Amino acid sequence: MLRALDIHDMLIIDRLALNFQPGLNVLTGETGAGKSILLDSLGFVLGWRGRAELVRQGADQGEVTAEFDLPDGHAARAVLTEAGLPVSDTLILRRVNARDGRKTAWVNDRRVSAEVLRALSDTLIELHGQHDDRGLLNPRGHRDMLDTYANLGPQIDVARTAWNALGRARKALYAAEARVAEVRQEEEYLRHAVGELDAIMPEPGEEASLDAARRMMQAAEKIKTDVARAGEALGIQGAEGQLSDANRWLGSAADRADGRLDAPLAAIERAMLELDAAQRGVEDALDALSFNPAELEMTEERLFAIRGLARKHNVLADDLAGFADDLRERLALLDNSERGLADLQKAEEAALAAYDTAATALTQARSAAVTALDAAMAAELAPLKMERAVFATVVSNGPAGPDGRDDVSFTVATNPGAPPGPLNKIASGGELSRFLLALKVCLSQAGQGGVTMIFDEIDRGVGGATADAVGRRLAALANGGQVLVVTHSPQVAALGAHHWRVEKRQTEDSTTSTVVPLDAAARIDEIARMLSGDQITDAARAAARALMPG
Repeated sequence: MLRALDIHDMLIIDRLALNFQPGLNVLTGETGAGKSILLDSLGFVLGWRGRAELVRQGADQGEVTAEFDLPDGHAARAVLTEAGLPVSDTLILRRVNARDGRKTAWVNDRRVSAEVLRALSDTLIELHGQHDDRGLLNPRGHRDMLDTYANLGPQIDVARTAWNALGRARKALYAAEARVAEVRQEEEYLRHAVGELDAIMPEPGEEASLDAARRMMQAAEKIKTDVARAGEALGIQGAEGQLSDANRWLGSAADRADGRLDAPLAAIERAMLELDAAQRGVEDALDALSFNPAELEMTEERLFAIRGLARKHNVLADDLAGFADDLRERLALLDNSERGLADLQKAEEAALAAYDTAATALTQARSAAVTALDAAMAAELAPLKMERAVFATVVSNGPAGPDGRDDVSFTVATNPGAPPGPLNKIASGGELSRFLLALKVCLSQAGQGGVTMIFDEIDRGVGGATADAVGRRLAALANGGQVLVVTHSPQVAALGAHHWRVEKRQTEDSTTSTVVPLDAAARIDEIARMLSGDQITDAARAAARALMPG
């Protein structure tokens, strides 16, 4: 519910603070007094697109603040949560329009975009008038209205879930078909490449080890002769034999040398131990350098084959194994495609069947609701002096979508025997207003609530008993909720629970608009003015009192 509206420096309003109440709130005033400016200002703070120039002449910026009550479960709470904004029982919207056109908005003191404001506005305010393109004149909204009337929210959720599942199933099937088609185009290449790779089965790191082995075998013949000579020099015909002779000669003389040969003998013994280690190392090296010439040939063949495949497929040699696995997977997809595609097709068919079931149930529910809505509309049109008009809801086949596959349109016939047709081509301005009002009453009775409804001169073109009927329907619609109506009809104004008069004040230098709350006596004078004009007579006051409920 809209609690308060503060307007600073907007158009011809300098400062204005309004506190609204539950029930039927009526705004009246002379033509041109500024009633539309209030709606422009409210639309501005809600993020609606409207006038380009809103800042009052001479002011640096204009500002509008709106305060709303948010009871538990209000749809605005979900919008706030999704936007990451704080949620409380009070919602305060503030928006500033600078002289240079820049606009800045806050929600509960958090900076937000106009998109967030508009998302909130859809849950807070409904604005209706004779040329309401958001309601009856927009056929795209007729299905939503019928669904609201029939409380089809749970069934729509089922249909949306089924539609999303169908979309996922189709996406998976189409993607698999595209992959199979792509792989099938390169089947010959895949089978040949996998055959080549399987014949070699390269492993990560193998190229480096093969290259090292090849280099060693190529160098072996060159170094093997030198290593063998070194072995001979270390052997019994070389160093080993000489050390043995020296050890024997010194050993035979040691007893007569008074210990002077003990150290040389110990050194020779250590040298012989090191010499033994060197001989073993040389022998191991000779063993390693001994190879079959055919081994070098096989090593080179495998090394060159691995490098050739790497160049052919433009990958590193170490990546050939992973590349081969990828090719095998693509080939397996092709080989298993028939079974895989069959499974995906079955899943798509099952999802389609589930969606068909949900969409058919929605069609049946909507078709059943048509009779009830048309009957309810007939009952509401009678008090609005349109008992001979016919309102008919038509459900027809439409494109499939998340909300089913039905198109819904509201048609009317205002004269007996005349064929029904679209609202905007059949109904006059006053008739359209009453159709809209009747529909809003039906939707309200069906449980639609939580939003403040604003009717902008919806009673234009009607008067007398018809205007009184419009006022009574507005009052009924406001029962338990909140309705704001801008009106020139004294019959409607008399039924308001709260009444404001919009006034224009002019001086030599400026023109401003203000809004004055009316007490009981002032209400009688205002309604009398609406009945008789500028000259308020006692008879007009008496007529005003007669219009007002006791």
